Amino acid sequence: MTGTTEPTEPTEPTGAAGDPGDTELSQPARSAGSVGPAELSADAEPSDVVHGPRRPGVPALEARGLVKHFPIHSGIGRTLLVHAVENISIALPAGTVTAVVGESGSGKSTLARLLTGLIKPTAGEVLLDGVPVGTGAKARRKYTSSVHLVLQDPFSSLNSVHTVRYHLERPLKLHSKLGRAERAQRMRELLERVSLTPAENYLDKYPHELSGGQRQRVAIARGLAVEPRVLLADEPVSMLDVSIRLGVLNLLDDLRSGENLATMYVTHDIASARYLADCIVVMYAGQVVESGPATQITDSPTHPYTQLLLSAAPDPARAETPVLGGRGAPPSLINPPPGCRFHPRCPFAMRVCATTTPAPRPVGEDHVSACWLHASGLTEDQREPLVATAEAVPVPVSAAAAGDLPDDGSQA
Repeated sequence: MTGTTEPTEPTEPTGAAGDPGDTELSQPARSAGSVGPAELSADAEPSDVVHGPRRPGVPALEARGLVKHFPIHSGIGRTLLVHAVENISIALPAGTVTAVVGESGSGKSTLARLLTGLIKPTAGEVLLDGVPVGTGAKARRKYTSSVHLVLQDPFSSLNSVHTVRYHLERPLKLHSKLGRAERAQRMRELLERVSLTPAENYLDKYPHELSGGQRQRVAIARGLAVEPRVLLADEPVSMLDVSIRLGVLNLLDDLRSGENLATMYVTHDIASARYLADCIVVMYAGQVVESGPATQITDSPTHPYTQLLLSAAPDPARAETPVLGGRGAPPSLINPPPGCRFHPRCPFAMRVCATTTPAPRPVGEDHVSACWLHASGLTEDQREPLVATAEAVPVPVSAAAAGDLPDDGSQA
């Protein structure tokens, strides 16, 4: 998929060498660790960085420079643009789980829909097994059989007037040449794969006869029917009872190795992201602000927004510990702020943050952060604080909040 417009990025300022580390933000030592095929330079553009787990070979699914602007009519003859996704490149290797984390309105669900082809990008392209996705009917059919989306709401993603048998058999009829007996066997295998056993007890049930967790398992089984290469799970457990979320997360974890799936797990819950994912990509206001191995992101967050997400996670172990305070609300995506989009809320914002967009920089092995706090060569004027430094520094999330959930494998 290709677009017609190319986003422009501001030129980053240069100046005398300086050390931005005199704020209270915890800041790991800079590392020469790899962030991709080549080491990232200090003045690299955001489009140069491909976020996601590092694995040898060609990723199952890759997006390069994805941009999505939604036009809206203002009512006075003008057309405004919602800047939902801005210049994101991400790779999903087979056998890995990549979590895309952010609050509501960050653009993570839009990114998932761009990757499925449900909406067309304003710019950028998507590659399946290293080959750009075509626009013809044959190319689209191949792509839709290789990439499947699991939606957030299991109560509306299944048609209430059809049985489980219908939901599983329809993709088999559309995308395979199996006979009736072979389809019946395949449906039983799918239900057993998602731990709905015995299969005969579920095939003729309607969605209203299933629990929320069972419906989501049926939705996942439907996606597996055509043996996809990629599974995009958009908040798959957010509408489920807490007591059954773990079962669905464990199922996704099992599919990673058992089916060698490339999985993108979209969530606002950074604790479940650490529990499940190999890599975490943090989005804010349509942009990636930090990405890296899940343990590095949760144990050593380097972007102030990531630190705020972690400090907001419930953790009885630090109930009396002061945490970093945030200000304000997410920005308008119709008229996003200049420079770093997080700077109006950031307690460590500097003058440069309000004028120039920071490029992702390496802060650890396979760990990048789009924050001026990790840049060298800033002048004293550029480093001048916009707000008073926060009085408290967030404590990295503990095991309780980071997703070390009880080992409860009960069926949801």
